[in-house]
Amino acid sequence: MWSAMTIGTEERSRGKIKYVLEENAPLLPSSLEGHGEFNEFNGASFSGAVFNLSTTIVGAGIMSLPATIKVLGLLPGIAIIVFFAFLTEASIELLIRFSRAGKSVSYGNVMDDTFGKAGRMLLQICVVINNVGVMIVYMIIIGDVLSGTSSSGVHHSGVLEGWFGEQWWNGRFFVLLLTSILIFAPLAGFKRIDSLRYTSALSVALAVVFVVITAGIAVIKLLSGSIPMPRLFPVVTDLASVWSLFTAVPVLVTAFICHYNVHSIDNELEDSSQIKPIVRTSLALCTTVYITTSFFGYLLFGESTLHDVLANFDADLGIPYSAILSDVVRVSYAAHLMLVFPIIFHALRINLDGLIFPRARPLSTDNCRFVSMSVILLSLVFLAANFIPSIWDAFQFTGATAAVCIGYIFPASMTLRDPHGIATLRDKLLSAIMIVLAVLSNGVAIYSDASSLFNVSKA
Repeated sequence: MWSAMTIGTEERSRGKIKYVLEENAPLLPSSLEGHGEFNEFNGASFSGAVFNLSTTIVGAGIMSLPATIKVLGLLPGIAIIVFFAFLTEASIELLIRFSRAGKSVSYGNVMDDTFGKAGRMLLQICVVINNVGVMIVYMIIIGDVLSGTSSSGVHHSGVLEGWFGEQWWNGRFFVLLLTSILIFAPLAGFKRIDSLRYTSALSVALAVVFVVITAGIAVIKLLSGSIPMPRLFPVVTDLASVWSLFTAVPVLVTAFICHYNVHSIDNELEDSSQIKPIVRTSLALCTTVYITTSFFGYLLFGESTLHDVLANFDADLGIPYSAILSDVVRVSYAAHLMLVFPIIFHALRINLDGLIFPRARPLSTDNCRFVSMSVILLSLVFLAANFIPSIWDAFQFTGATAAVCIGYIFPASMTLRDPHGIATLRDKLLSAIMIVLAVLSNGVAIYSDASSLFNVSKA
């Protein structure tokens, strides 16, 4: 997203976008500099925008969705995925509407317009926390897939270890270092998010490969009668089991968060009226991918489904060519995460820059600041990924705190405050329900996780 430092006004004429820059400006192509309008860049395409937004949505969260189905049961789990899709669409619609009313070109602008500087800074802090956590999860999964992991106490072999044996060059540290230098660094060097449209399209295709193969394996095993009937509803035996159901909520929240990139995609569109159908198309695509993955992932592994379902693919799947299919599944999704990483990194860099240098000139015009911030952030995420073993804890923390604020609490709060007097009674009622659901469900999830950790430490 364009950070809160991007405080400017916006004029739209005949479908084109024109920016009048004030203190600072969004990260825009160099052709904009000094003229205030696009010369060489004629606007992002509808398909490119859909792929970029879909790539923002479908990340590492998909790996934990089969585990949420195991917690919730098949029918409630799928129903809640659909519910969160509609809730996300509603919150983005509110965000876009208030952006238009306040002539804001960034999420930060809307927060500044509604709550002042404190609101803008709070949003930037939440985006930084959320995106750092998500990118660390991406690197952890990539390391697990390629180099293996022993974080659970049992060693799960990585793809490279299975192919070449244990070597110094396929160890976790070296593989992540090469990935950061050869893939993340070049892709993070783009200053305009639409430049990533082709890698985003490829990342969506790789996610579909993962879904199709997982579904195919599950169907084959189902037809052969080697898969038991999945549990349709959760097992509730006591109060603790009720609380544990809420631990799925932060994972679902994290899975649908894309709000911080909506403005960056909207700003690059030639026709700004396309943003609403783009959001709906992306959410429909991603919800289909989520439901398919959740259903077939849980169907395939049942009660043995792990928090990171990719870890389940290191064992024999009980079908012909099992080893080859397992490697294809793991490698395709590791490649998908590598291509999602720069989209998340883009929003992190621009928000952190706005937080640290709120009155500096645009980041796109300062190569020294752009490069140094990119290198520092990549280095910190790389180091953290080598020392943090668990993805579930990271999802619980970011989903129940920063992500829920970005996705639901902030859009609902600005609707209730209604600085431009455009909110309807229905909008305010929906916003109140959104805040209550977000606070209660995530509060219970945090309590449940804390209780579990406390009980484990006592044992």
